[in-house]
Amino acid sequence: MQFVYRMKLLFSIVLATSLMACKKNGGTDSPASTASTMRDVAYGSDPAQKMDIYLPSGRSSSATKVMVLVHGGGWTGGDKSEFDPYIQTLMQRLPDYALFNVNYRLATSNNNRFPTQENDIKSAIEFISNKAGEYKVSQNVVLMGFSAGAHLALLQGYKYTLPIKPKAIVSFFGPTDLVDMYNNPTTTFTTLLLEALIGANPQQNLGAYQQSSPAFFVNGSSAPTIILHGGQDNLVSPTQATILNNKLQASGVAHQYVFYPNEGHGWFGPSLEDSFNKIEAFLDLHVK
Repeated sequence: MQFVYRMKLLFSIVLATSLMACKKNGGTDSPASTASTMRDVAYGSDPAQKMDIYLPSGRSSSATKVMVLVHGGGWTGGDKSEFDPYIQTLMQRLPDYALFNVNYRLATSNNNRFPTQENDIKSAIEFISNKAGEYKVSQNVVLMGFSAGAHLALLQGYKYTLPIKPKAIVSFFGPTDLVDMYNNPTTTFTTLLLEALIGANPQQNLGAYQQSSPAFFVNGSSAPTIILHGGQDNLVSPTQATILNNKLQASGVAHQYVFYPNEGHGWFGPSLEDSFNKIEAFLDLHVK
């Protein structure tokens, strides 16, 4: 009996010590030891409202930053899989980041006109914020997009500060002023696309174009932004990057404009390597 009593006492001491250690180390906020990948996680009820999630090992809600990836495709096409070739590179370069690669509803004919896509990115950010504790990631968020995805990332980052105000935004050749984009199109398809997306032209509904333009929401407290654009871009004019660069400069927002004079609407090889180098340095400087 005395032996059993001693064993029970020893077990109680060990259990109490373990609980105290967990509490001291942050309880549920203790680092997650293993990496995890989750595909097609729903953030809404529509089949298109899905995201792929890449959680690093050793993560914690105090130290692990978040990068949200938004694909391009002219708001009418594209898929989160376009980022798949870059996931490993981003994970290697930014090991203290969790990646959330987002799909959104696409505009088709008279369905899902803007701001459907804007609202979906907003819903995705709200989902990530609500799940931060469960995923053991922080509220330090970076938004990055290509083309139309960059437009959506910029619009989300400048227009909304709740539930999360991003720490930085990365724009690869994103539209920034839809009024200017309509009035100075690179192709005749540009005006048709914008009319179908918004449901009007700027003369008919100037407010809708302005409300859909990231440049109209820049102010002195906007997130640090790095803009990357090609001089030979025949889909999104480099003027769009210049407009945003000038707005950020006038508002005193930390930013960097990286211009590739010989690149078009997207690039690979040494230029892409240079882009990743500059993005990494920019985030190291501005996201703590």
